[in-house]
Parts: sequence; C-alpha cells; structure tokens
Amino acid sequence: MDRFYKEPSPPVQIAVYQVSSQSLSLRWDPPAGEVESYIVTCCHEGEIVQEMITDTNDLTLSNLSPGESYSLQVSAQLRNGRKSEPAVTSAHTKTQLGSLLEDLGLEQHHKEKLSMSTILQINEKTITDAPAKCNSDLPLYFLKKLMMVNVTARKVKSMSRCESTCEGASATTELDLDDLLNTQQSDDMLNPLDIITALFLCSDGFVQQEMALKMSMCQFSVPLLLPDCDTKQCTLMLWALRDIVKKYRPQSLSESKGFIEDRIVVSVLPMISFVRLGECSLSKSEILNKLLSNSQQYHDTFVHSNMECGDSPRRISNGLTEISWYLPCGNKNMDIFSEPVAVANLRGDIASFETQFSFLCQTSAAVFVFFDSLNSDYELLMNKHHKAEILLVGNHQSNFFSMDGLKKVANKLSLTNNNILLKTKHMNDADFIKNLRRTVSNVVENSKMKMSIEQMADIAHELGIWVDEDCQECQTAKNNADAITAEIQDILKYKDVQLPLQGQIWKELSRLEKEEFMLQGVGSQNIEKYKSDLQVEKEKLREKQNSQDMSNAMTCFIQAISSPGTERSYFLKWLRMNLDNLSREKLCDLREQHKKKNQHSENKEEIKEIDRQLSNSSLGTEHFFREMGQIYEASLSLPETDPSRQQLQHLPKLCAGLLLDGFPLELVDGDASNIPLRWVSDVLSQLNDLVSPKNKILVVTVLGVQSTGKSTLLNTMFGVQFAVSSGRCTRGAFMLLIRVNDDVKNILKCDYMMIIDTEGLKSPELAQLDNSYEHDNELATLVVGLSDITIINIAMENSTEMKDILQTVVHAFLRMKEVGKKPKCQFVHQNVSAHDKNLRDRKLLLQQLNEMTQAAAKMEKREENKSFTDVMEYSPDTGNWYVPGLWNGNPPMAPVNAGYSEAVYELKKNIIQTLGSCESSANNILEFTEWVKSLWMAVKHENFIFSFRNSLVADAYMRLCTEFDKWEWEFKKEMYNWVTTAETRISNFGTVTGKSETSNMSDFLTHLKSEACTVLSKWEKKLLKNLAEYFKQTEGHVYLVEAYREEFVNSAKSLRQETESSVINQLKAAADNRQGVKEIDRVKENHTSQIEDKVCALIEECRHENVTMIDKELDQEFDEMWKKTLNEAFPQQNVTDVFAKVSHCLRSNLSHKGSHACQLFSQKRLQDCGRGEFKYTEEGFRKQFKGKINTFFNIKDHAMTLQKIADRIVMDCKEIVADKVERKNDYHDTYIQEILHLIDERLQNNHNVKTDIKFEVPLKQHICGFAARQFQKMHEDFLLENDPYRCLNQNKENFCDDFKDVFHKRDQCKKKAKEFTEQYLRPAVEDFVKRSLGPDIIGEMKTRFEFRSQMFFQYSVLQDLLRKQEFDDYLNYIRKYDDYIKNWIHTQIAEHFSNGSTLFEFEVQHLKSSISSINIAINKAKTKKSGNLKTFVENVCQKLGDKLVISQDALGAFMILNHADQEQFAHWLTECVKDMEQDLREKFKETSIQMKLKSLHVNPQRELLSQMIGCGKQCPFCKAPCEAGGREHTEHHASLHRPQGLGRYTWDGTKKLVTDICSSLVISDMRFRCAATNGEWHPYKRYTEIYPDWKIAPDASLQATDYWKYVLAKFNDKFAEAYNAKPADIPLTWKMITDKKAEDSLKKTFNIK
Repeated sequence: MDRFYKEPSPPVQIAVYQVSSQSLSLRWDPPAGEVESYIVTCCHEGEIVQEMITDTNDLTLSNLSPGESYSLQVSAQLRNGRKSEPAVTSAHTKTQLGSLLEDLGLEQHHKEKLSMSTILQINEKTITDAPAKCNSDLPLYFLKKLMMVNVTARKVKSMSRCESTCEGASATTELDLDDLLNTQQSDDMLNPLDIITALFLCSDGFVQQEMALKMSMCQFSVPLLLPDCDTKQCTLMLWALRDIVKKYRPQSLSESKGFIEDRIVVSVLPMISFVRLGECSLSKSEILNKLLSNSQQYHDTFVHSNMECGDSPRRISNGLTEISWYLPCGNKNMDIFSEPVAVANLRGDIASFETQFSFLCQTSAAVFVFFDSLNSDYELLMNKHHKAEILLVGNHQSNFFSMDGLKKVANKLSLTNNNILLKTKHMNDADFIKNLRRTVSNVVENSKMKMSIEQMADIAHELGIWVDEDCQECQTAKNNADAITAEIQDILKYKDVQLPLQGQIWKELSRLEKEEFMLQGVGSQNIEKYKSDLQVEKEKLREKQNSQDMSNAMTCFIQAISSPGTERSYFLKWLRMNLDNLSREKLCDLREQHKKKNQHSENKEEIKEIDRQLSNSSLGTEHFFREMGQIYEASLSLPETDPSRQQLQHLPKLCAGLLLDGFPLELVDGDASNIPLRWVSDVLSQLNDLVSPKNKILVVTVLGVQSTGKSTLLNTMFGVQFAVSSGRCTRGAFMLLIRVNDDVKNILKCDYMMIIDTEGLKSPELAQLDNSYEHDNELATLVVGLSDITIINIAMENSTEMKDILQTVVHAFLRMKEVGKKPKCQFVHQNVSAHDKNLRDRKLLLQQLNEMTQAAAKMEKREENKSFTDVMEYSPDTGNWYVPGLWNGNPPMAPVNAGYSEAVYELKKNIIQTLGSCESSANNILEFTEWVKSLWMAVKHENFIFSFRNSLVADAYMRLCTEFDKWEWEFKKEMYNWVTTAETRISNFGTVTGKSETSNMSDFLTHLKSEACTVLSKWEKKLLKNLAEYFKQTEGHVYLVEAYREEFVNSAKSLRQETESSVINQLKAAADNRQGVKEIDRVKENHTSQIEDKVCALIEECRHENVTMIDKELDQEFDEMWKKTLNEAFPQQNVTDVFAKVSHCLRSNLSHKGSHACQLFSQKRLQDCGRGEFKYTEEGFRKQFKGKINTFFNIKDHAMTLQKIADRIVMDCKEIVADKVERKNDYHDTYIQEILHLIDERLQNNHNVKTDIKFEVPLKQHICGFAARQFQKMHEDFLLENDPYRCLNQNKENFCDDFKDVFHKRDQCKKKAKEFTEQYLRPAVEDFVKRSLGPDIIGEMKTRFEFRSQMFFQYSVLQDLLRKQEFDDYLNYIRKYDDYIKNWIHTQIAEHFSNGSTLFEFEVQHLKSSISSINIAINKAKTKKSGNLKTFVENVCQKLGDKLVISQDALGAFMILNHADQEQFAHWLTECVKDMEQDLREKFKETSIQMKLKSLHVNPQRELLSQMIGCGKQCPFCKAPCEAGGREHTEHHASLHRPQGLGRYTWDGTKKLVTDICSSLVISDMRFRCAATNGEWHPYKRYTEIYPDWKIAPDASLQATDYWKYVLAKFNDKFAEAYNAKPADIPLTWKMITDKKAEDSLKKTFNIK
C-alpha cells in the first residue's frame, strides 16, 4: 500500500528575516497537507549546533557565534508521522562589531568614515535639547556634547530605555519586593566605552584627533590602543593623540614659576599601566579615578561600573587600552604626584589580550595586575621581554582570594612585599588608595623607564600592532611638512628668506595703501600728483615682489596643498603642529621677558622691541597662506598674458577648497593690519563658484580683550579649531565655514555659517603703538560690519579696560547704524555664574554703553545718538549671557566646567534662533565679499561714516530709486490721462457735445477739482502702500536703505502736492479758455441761426416764383442775401492788454519782497524788458574782493555763478512760454503765475548761492517782459483765428452749396458725411492722438536701460561721451550741462523711434480707440429717430464728449433744412470714417518724429529731463550732477567727481588747470574760499559746514575717478585753450589710463555688472 502514499512536501519560501551577532530569525510558508510541527536544524561546518521543533512557521535561533556561517534546514512533520524532505538555506551571523554598528546607525561609516565637516554641520539635533530617542541617536548625541567639551558627554542612554524603566516603576502601587528585584537589566543598555570605540573605528583621522583632544580637555581617558574585535587587530592611536598639548609645572619649576608645555605624544614620561588577570572584584577603573583625584576634586577619568551604563556588558571595547595623564601644578599641597605620569588602563582580561599586555609591559615603568585568584594564566606575567616592573594588586576581601596561590606566583616572579598590594579584610578604600599612591609615587620617582608615545610606535610595529600614522597619505604629508620645517633654525631669518613678500615690502605696501586714503603726508603738494607718486611707489614694490623667485618652502607648500584631499589635510595638520612646536619655545621665552619688563613700565623702548620680536617670532600656517596671497596679488600687476601670472591663477581655487573643507582662512593680516583684498576677493569668488547656487551665508563674529577665551568660546560653541595655544594668540581675523544641514535651512535661510575669530582688542603687542586705538577701531568696525551677530566678550572686573573695549565696540555699532547695516549683538560675561546676581552689573554695563555711545557719537559727529538703544535694539535682560569659568578646579588636572559648556550651548541656541528670526535675508558669498571691500576701504579713512561706500547699499538704493521712479511715472501717467479727459470735458462744456449736470462753469470746475483730489488721494495712498510693502521685503538688502524711507515718503507726498497744484492750474486755464471761447461761439451761433433763417426764406421765395432757376441764378440770390445779413453789426472783439495783466501779477509777486523791490520794479516799463539776453554783474561783490575772486583757487566769481543760474531759469521759462504758444489757446493769468512760481522755486533751491533783490527783480522783469510779448501775440492770434465774421465767411461756400442742394432737393448724405468727417472729426481725432502720445513715448523710453534711474542715465551719458571721443561734446557737457542733456535726451528719443514702427503702433492704437468710439456713437445715434441731420450729428457728438473735442462749428454746418435719410447718412459717415482712418495711418507713417515731437500735448523730452536730472543740483566744487533719488532727498551726492580744471579752475600763480579732485580734497588738509565762505579760507574736511546738504564721499577705490582723469589727460591742451589757461601738470599715472580702464572705472563707479 505504501506506493499509494504521496511524499509530503517540504516547507516553501524559507527566508532569514532578522540577523544579529548571536541570533538568526527565519520564517517559511506551510506546505500542502496537515502539518503537525516543523523540525528546524542549525548546522555549522557540518555539525549540528541546534535542533528545535515548533508548531508555528517562524523561529529564532539564539546563542550562536558571531560572524559565522550557518546552514538552516526546515522539515515538515505530518500528523501521520511522515516527515518531508528539508527546505535548506544558509545565513551569516553578524560580527559583534557589525551588530553594534547597526544598533548605533554607524554601519555605513565603517567604510565611509565620519569627517569633521559632517559632524560640525549645523543640523536640527545640534540646536535642540531633544534627548536620544533610540540607540542610533547615541553616537551623534555623544559627539554633540563632546564637541562642546561637555563633561556629561559619556552619560549616554536612549530615552526609550529611560521611559521603560520609569513606566515599570510607576505602574505598581502595591508592595511587591520581588518586582523591585526585577529592575531593568544593564544588558539592555550600551556601555559608553562601546560607543566611544565604535566612533573611533568609524571616524577619519581628523575626527579621531578632535575627539581625543576634546576628551582630554574633559579629563576623559583617551584610546591608546584601539581594538577591532572582528579582526582581533589593534591600532596605536599616535595620530589621534598628536594634537593634545599639555601644560604643567613639575616641582622642580615651582619656585621659578616656570612651566612645561608640549605635545603629549612627544613628552617623555613614565607610564604606569593597570591590567586585570581573570575575574576581579575590585573596580580597577574606579580605583584609578580615585588615585588620580585629590580630596578637593574627584573626577571620573575612566568609565567604571558604578557610572551610568558603566556596568552594561562591553560588546566591542574589550581589548581597548586607554591612557590619561597626571600632571602636577607645582603646588605641594595639591599635587598627588610631584612629576608627570601617564596612566594606561587595559579593558578586559589580559589572558584574552596578550598583545596589548605585551605592549604595556614593554612601554610602561610598571604594570599593576589586578586579580582575585591566580590560576594557570599567571605564566603571562613571566615573559622575559617585559621591561616593566610587575606589581600585583589583590582583594583579600574576595571569596575567591587564595593566599597560597599568591605566594606561589610571587615566588615564581621573585616578587617582594613592595610588589604586592592587598586590600585586606579591614582596609577601606581611602587607605587602599593611599597605599597605591605611595607605591605609584615610588615607581615614578625611581624608575628610569620613560618613553614618549611617539617612541612606542617601534614596539607596536614589533608586536604587529598597527600605527594609525602608518597610512600612505599621512606619511607623505609628514615628509612634505618636515621638508619645510626642517630648514627652520632661526624663525626671523627663515621668514626673511623663505617668506619674503609678506615682510617689510607688504607692510610698506599696506602703509602706502592707507596713505592713499588718509593723505596725511601731502602737505602743500598737489594732491593728485602725490597720489600718483604713491601709486608709482606701490608699483615699484610689486615689481620688487615679482622680481623674487618663489622660495623652496613656498614651492613645497603649494605642491603639498595641491595634493588630493586627505593628504592635503594631513599635510596642513602636520605643518601646523610642527610650526607650533617651533614657535612655542621661542614665544614662551619672549612672553616671560615681556612680563618682567611690564613690571617696570619705564622700559617702553625695550617693551616695544620685545613686542616686535613676539610678532616676528610667530610662525604658523597662516604665514604660508599669507605669502601665497602676496605671490598671487603681486602677479596681478603683471600683464594678463605673462606666464608667471597664468601659472598662479589656480591659487584662489585651492584656498577656496580648503575653506570649504573647514580650514580657517586669514581675513585680516594681523601683522600688517591689512587685508589683501584681491586675494581674499578671488578666493571668495572661487568659493562662490564651488558652492553656487547654495551660497547664502550668515556671519557670527567675536570681539573682546585678548586672552579672555574668545577662540575657546567659538571652538566650544561650534566645535571648530581656531588656534588656542597659549604660546600664540590670534592675530588679525580668521574666517571659517560651517555647513548648514537641509533640516535647518528653512530656519536660518542660509547654506553656510561663517565664523570669524579676531585678535584681542587692547592686545599687549599693540598696546605700545600710537595707533592701537585706531587699529582696534578698524578691526571692530570691519567684523561688526560683516556680522549678522557679534559676540562681545567682556570682563566686568577691569573697569578701565572694559570702558576702552566698549568704546571701540559701540563706535563700530554706531558706524554700522549710520551706513544702514543693523547687526545684532550679545554681550558674554565670562567667569560669571548666576544671572540674577548681576542685575547691578547689567545696569552698570548699560550706563557704560550709554556713555560710550555719546563719546563715539561726538567723534563721528552724530550727536543725536544719546544712548546705546538709539544705535541698536538692546535689552539688558536678553542681551547679556553669563558663562562660568572654563575649568572646574585648578588646571592642569581640572576638567572643563559642565556649566561652561551648558551656558555656551544655550548661547549657541539663542544665536541661531536670533539669526533665524532676522527680517533681512542672508548675504550670498559675493555680497559678503562686497561688504569686506567696502568696509575695509572705509575704515582706512579718517571719517568712516563720511567715507563709506558700498555697492550693495548703492545697488539697494538704486533699486529703490528705480522702483519709486516706476511708481511715480504710473502716478503721473494716470494723472496725465485724467487731466486730458478733464480738459476735453471742459472744452466741450456748454455745447451739445458736453455732458454735465450743471450749466455753471464755476460749479463744474469745483466738481472736477473734487474729482481730481479723490484720484490724487487714491494714487498717493497706492504710492505710500507700495513703499511700505517694498520695505517689508527680506530680499534685496532693503534694510540697508531704511534710512531713506522717510525721504521717499516725503517725496510721495510732495509729488501729490505738486501734481495737485499743476492739475488745478490746468483745469482753471482750460475753464478760462472755454469761457472765452463760449462768448465767441454764442456770437457765431446767433449769426449762423440768422443766416439759416434767411436761407429758408430765400428758398421759399425762389420756389414760390415757380420758376426753374439754374445754379448761377441761385448763387446771385445767395450772395445778395449773404452781404445784406453780414453787413448787420457784429459785436466788436476786445483785445486784452496782456502786458498790463502780466505786470499786475509780477507786482503782486514782488509785493511781499519789501519796498526796495517795488522801487526797482517801478524803474522800468515791462514793455522795455525781455529784449536781448539777460546780463548780470554784481559790482559790489567784485569790489569786495578786488575782482580776483575767480582766481582764488579757481572758484568762479559770484556774478558768474548767478549768471549761470539766470541762464538756466530763462531757458526753462522760454520753454514754458513756447509750449503755451504752441497750443494756440487764449492767454490766462495762470500762465504767468506758473512762470513766477518756477522762478521763485529755482532761486529758493539755490540757497547756497547768495542772491539779492537786485538780482531777482531784473531777472523776473526780463522773463515777464519776454513772456508778455509772446502771450500778447498769442492772444491776438487767438482772437483773429476765432473771429465770428471770419469764421462765417469761411463757411459761406458750404452754406451756399446747402442752399442749392435743398432747393434742388438733392441727396446730401455723402457730401455732408464727408464734410463732417474731414472738417470736424478728423481734427478731433488727430488732437486726441497728440494728447495721448506723449505719455506713451515717455513710458517706452523708461523701459530703456538709460532711463531706468538717474544713475543709469548718468552712466549712459558718460559712456556715450567716451565712445564718441569728441572734445566739443565734453566741453558742452561740462559748460552747458542742461542744454547738453536736453539735446541728448531728444536725440535718444529720435533715434529710438527713428524706424517709426513703435511710435506708429502707439498712434494706431489711439486711432483705433477713437474710431471705435465714433462707430459706437454712430450706431447709438441711429437708434434715436431724428428729423434732420443736425439732430443726428448732435447725438453723435454727445456720445463723444468725454473723448474728443469737436468744434461747435460742426453743428453750424448742418442747417435744419438738411433733411436726409438717417440710415443712409450713417452709412456714408461710417464709410468716411473708415477712409479717414486709412488717410491718418498714411499721414502718421509719413510724418517725421521731429514733427510729431513738436506737436505733443505732453512734452516727453521735458518730462524725461525732469526725472533724469533729478533735483538739478551740482557739486559745489566740480559741478558733478546730483544723483539722489526722490524729490525730497535731504542730502545730495554724486558718484563721480571731476578734476577741478575741467570746471575752468586754474592755479592762481601759474594759470595752469587744476588736477585736484574734490573727492580727494575733502579728506586732505587743503582749504578753499568762495562767496559762501565770504572769501575766508575754510578746510575742505569741514566743507559740510558751508554745504550741509552735500555728501562728497572719498573715492570708493582709487580707480573711481579714472574716467575724468583720462578725459583731462587726453584733452588737456584743448581744455586749456577753451578756458584761456595753461595745460595742467598731468600726473604720470593719469597718462597710463586707457579708454578701456576709463570705461571699467565708469562701470565700477555706477555698479554696472
């Protein structure tokens, strides 16, 4: 029967789904049939390890060996007892290390090692207090605390573990003692040593080094031998420990107060090692902690079982050998050991770690072996190669202790009582530790076995232990660094030979650069020649730099930093450590000398000499980078094609890569007190290229007194590595980049954070120098200006010193406020604990800040700032942070104070929160570079605020001006359109075309004024709203121009007022014109009506005769009737005496000017004025200065200045008159009032020039005389044009034709339609197009680059002049600026519209609009039945009343008898309108742009001139035009000033044209005199006392004025000839300026990218 039973199927889809180091979990799918159970077999290398039966389809196999391969079989057992074939799979258990790394989330880093950039980046975890939630959070939690040197870093327990413990404890409320025993097992926790070991195994050499350094600062033990439990291999951590520097004072130096400072790996010290053999009931590590701690200061150097998680089983850290050091402080009462000693501690049983034990026995002075019972493993202690003294440490209190065993081993090892320590039954810990200390002291004092960790590497190699420094990159880098430093015997000589460019040459270059800005040595020399000579000197120094070959050291250095990333990093670290080692010895001696000399302050010269030596003896990597920067900067003075220059172009990119890798880069050279701007700029530019578009940065800087822990504060806060060696203090300023992780970018709105560390203010090295305050001020201003937040590190204990620092810092903040930057600050009080106790101190600080603000405000002439809160937002409660002392106890054995780390962490969180809440956006790297340049340029000047110019500020200001111009034009355009419509309505008022609810013009005008005010208010609100919205932006650096907000608000209000005044004047003029025409229309209408009646009567008469009359007879009848009718009296038109009306207006204008004005006015008839040119001479003024005022330093005489003002006013008034005359309206008093208002406004605006009534009255008489003459003719022409008699005669032929047509009953539709279209509609449409075209032309021109802003306009004009290279153009630009600009604008308009297409499009657009309106009006008129054509036309005209001005004569042409078919007339009218449209299109195409511009209602040329010329003010010295935006700006400024010779100035004695430029003069000690100074000499530096509304900033760069220097140099002879002077003495460097350089300077000045 068996053959009928089917074999059972095996389980299917067997899979291993979970793997650990000691277990495997698998599952499978059940087979077909009824399965009773499954048999699971686990085999290893063919042998069954486990066999288990389960009735479920999954199972976990436990207690397996780590890192082994297992075969897994699963068979199905059926209910009938049959068993299936097994399903087979295999799996690998994880290694112990792999399993732990997975738990910690570090598995990927076992191969891809953690780097410094990864662990230092700012992410959400670094700025939140959230505890570790799971095991995978623990490594980063540990690193976060360790990088901030927090001594609680080893307290690592995940929140889930803590919560489960708490929940278990709180769940039961009853008594259950058994439950108390079932507390959570430590097996579930991770041992801190495992986490530390895992992190060291998963980190690169630089993270290991940083971890070891920070652990050492915390007085944690650090790994000496790092085990890998998978490979059973261990590594000597020589590199990781190499950066640890220890400073201590052995007893031998206690009297001299000297100390030893050295790298711990090269310090030759005795080492005492502690190991365990077998099990031991004593906690070796806890005993070691007690051994190393004195009674006042206990510290857990080594992790032990009684620490948090210290009793958790170690999974990977057995075999770890840790090391720590005991270092004496020189105080017998405190020192445990009088000499330094290294202490090593091996984790685990030496029986399992023989290699590590052998290493310790060969490197230690003594090895203390802890045991409970000595068994056969004691043979380990008998190795012949062991050099160390063996000491046994037993616990007699242990149950496993055997005295016999101890004796046996002691005899075998020939040990004495001195080699054995026992904790006896009645001995407590204190006594035991005391004995142990005594034993260790004896060993340390008597042992000759001393060894450095560096020397231990040889023993490690012999034992097969790896050394971390053996890697290829590290060794290559070491050799490269050694090749450089091996040559150094004498640092001073080495720097002179190998780093020559940064020595005296660079310092001299720095001095010359500063002198170019300060001009302190100019004396009575020609300024521009002096500056030119300085530039020549600089060029010679650069040539000297270029003449030197690159030194061997620099060649090696550049080659080394060009190597691949890891090797380069190793090289820089090796080089830094080597140089620190060399400098430390020399600097320590010098500092001791400095200290002694300072006790006798009379030795000032000796102190200065030591200061100089201190500076010169310092040698670090920054000196090599500084030299690299000088090599690069010097190469830039070579031609671009020079191979030497081209070979060095890659250097900035090299440095940018280093900055990106986290290396600090020197920003300010502390020795030369200068920034190599081109080098720094190009490095940052390359950095920008490397990271773009992720290039936004926020900047944090620190300022404070030297040696108050600024660098340590930054290092603790951000985990960075600014130099903090006590031998060398920070000099200058260094910047370092930290990456911002994506998870906090939305908070900080930046990609990187830049940290700037600065040298201490009031540093001893600089204290003896005369300019130390100036140096501190420069540095403080620079870093505060670059910062988004500045940390002010202050100490309250030294009141005088604090005042000095506060004055410097407050000065910097005041300067920033005045230039538009709003940095934030935090005051950090170090070595202070309780916040509340310092209420009095905070008040004192605020008081000091207020005092310093007033002092700084006085120095900067900004005395409106009375308190610190006037300068920046500051609250004493939130703006101060209190940080306790760094060390918890007495160094060198003191760990970092936990309170210090926690306080710094809270400060860090606050800083990031503050930065995240900033309203303004972060700068990008290029914008940061611009700030560096502009701030550094400005601090070189004596007056920073006065001298500061920044392209970002200029750019933000220009954007604001451009936006405001755009809004202003929208406002104006809207009002132009409104006024056009209003004027149309007024022109049609009182006619059938007009639509008005009132018949009274006065009421209608009042209604229009009210409507105008409503529209104006709406647009004013819109303008102000736009401004408010603009300043709310976070992009575009809007905050930089916050100071101008009020000016632009006032400009908006002023625009509304001016526009309102202009609109009302236009409405009044239009209304008056309409009233004048209305009377004429009435007369014409009456006579037309009479003629119409007579024609009707004549027709009736002729028809009554019933005789057929030919046209000739009808003509005769009509002529007789016409003559008879027109011979009847016409009312006489009165001609107005315009001269009388103008004279009356002028008298009213002068009436409030006093009796002298009236007297002058009455001396001359207005009819005699305004003939010829206006000439003004002021004899009294000339007499006062004996006629020589125009030779005093070539300042123009008063009469000449007034004549120029008068010429411009006359020219502008003539334009207004021409414009009025062009419109062919009747005269109105508002015309002359407008002119008088303009004259008053111009005279008021020129308040810097003294004018009196003797100037004002003749000027007004001249202009009014000319205007009255023109207006009189205009008035008479108007009367003639609108004479009713003439108008009726003009229409005689039309009336006659109508008469004949009606008589003969002919169809008049086509004829009348054509007549109406041509004579009335066409002029109205053409007028509408002309009125609409002006704003279109302006709007189109404003889309062009040249007309977007005043600065673009000025740039475009100057660039056009440069392109043309025509002397006459330059001469006209300088001498007749207004005329030249006006013509230039006209030319631009003409050129832009020369092809006609754009303008034609505008014309067609308005033509279509009006044609459309006409067609709509015709169609609507058709719906109304009218008895005759006259009524039909009336209906059409009414519909067009708001758009077109149709002459009242149009209706007069339609007699009431013109009966015709309405539909037919409408048809022909529509056809005629279509023909008219086509004709006008052709006319528009053929008419020239020049003709079109003449006939426009709104003059584009004048409007663009008004906008682009701005306020019209010119520099009082060189006449450069003001470029300030907004009509209500309170300060005038120009980007580009000119040599004064271009303005006709000559030297008094030689008559040579002057080369001085006012932007240089204002920072010199030169003086000027002019009419405004009453002929008295006045310093240029204090020019604002004479011209308070002008800001003449010094050149932002020395090349800024190259444009005008080039112009004067090129046309020197021609200018001299034109000015009747001698050519200027052109400085040498001016002659070398090419047109390309001139154009580049122009672009740079106007910030054109």
